[in-house]
Amino acid sequence: MSITSKLPHIGTTIFTIMSRMATEEGAINLSQGFPGFGADPVLLELAGKYIREGYNQYPPMAGIPGLRQRLAEKTQLTQGYFPDPEKEVTIVSGATEALFAAVAAVVRLGDEVIVLEPAYDSYEPAITLNGGIPIYVSVNSGDFSVDWEKVKAAISPKTRVIMVNSPHNPSGFVWSSEDVDHLAELVRDREIYVISDEVYEHITFDGRKHISLGSHPELREKTFVCGSFGKTFHVTGWKIGYCIAPVDMTSEFRKIHQYLTFTTVTPIQYALAEYLEDPVRYLSIPEFYQSKRDLFAKGLAETQLKFTPSAGSFFQLASYGHLSQISDQELAEKMTRKLKVACIPISVFYSDKRDDKIIRFCFAKADQELLEALERLKELPRVL
Repeated sequence: MSITSKLPHIGTTIFTIMSRMATEEGAINLSQGFPGFGADPVLLELAGKYIREGYNQYPPMAGIPGLRQRLAEKTQLTQGYFPDPEKEVTIVSGATEALFAAVAAVVRLGDEVIVLEPAYDSYEPAITLNGGIPIYVSVNSGDFSVDWEKVKAAISPKTRVIMVNSPHNPSGFVWSSEDVDHLAELVRDREIYVISDEVYEHITFDGRKHISLGSHPELREKTFVCGSFGKTFHVTGWKIGYCIAPVDMTSEFRKIHQYLTFTTVTPIQYALAEYLEDPVRYLSIPEFYQSKRDLFAKGLAETQLKFTPSAGSFFQLASYGHLSQISDQELAEKMTRKLKVACIPISVFYSDKRDDKIIRFCFAKADQELLEALERLKELPRVL
């Protein structure tokens, strides 16, 4: 017997490949997007407390009431609206699950889903597995801003969903209020849903504010807002996220969620619920990551790479086309083997694998590790 693959074009992700290569080569891993430092000891102690106290059986399918309440309060404080914790907030096993369940809830066979690229690699498989057709619209080269006229032109009678991401992975671009208004105008009077990947919601720099699509009165009625506690609190391995959506959309979302994972690890939910009681623990995140962005940008300026400091996320792009025309994947492999610094080639984020000679670094690492990587990057010309 042989399996006819539903995803014949999908192999091992570049993130797995580069992290494995980094381990094999003893390289500093600035490729995969996970923090290279520990979480707040207070949060870790809370997790241990709830494990020890016996909170280890199934919680409610939608998440424990306390965590949903704290998340609604956080949303009120940071975004100015209060989703109903009982009917509009669902705790899930990571933002990737939230994105998949949102797609599965609304996409039917033959529906078109507009994807702004470069895009995170989980979007397209979720669309394809649910019978949808991804329609790719490239953002503007250079600053990675959205060309809203191109998005408008891509809308057809078959358009069911527009998938968006801010702060953006891989570029770090952060949407403005004008961007949000443009999107609202496009879906107004159209039966189009929005799936908003907001996992880097608390990681913005230079005074920028993340604007959740849920904070826009019109978009709130059509949007699945998908977020990640793992990204915010440096515990990506806990795989815990959430989805906020209107009542009818949440109802359909939960039908999918209950048969994907049913629920999410119990003691971690209780730990996060208690941890979120102090808003400083998430309001201080931008300052924490800006110090790392600034340190990395200062060092990167002493290399021959060209870049614009990231506006958000914990990623920094850098271009090398003025130095060499080798492919970004070849450069990433050479850097890992010869400089012992691993990065991600940006071509993997495009459906057509276009190569603009740009690479992505993750600066969510210990300062000393970043400084050592930056010293090694000064030697880049010798590997080209």
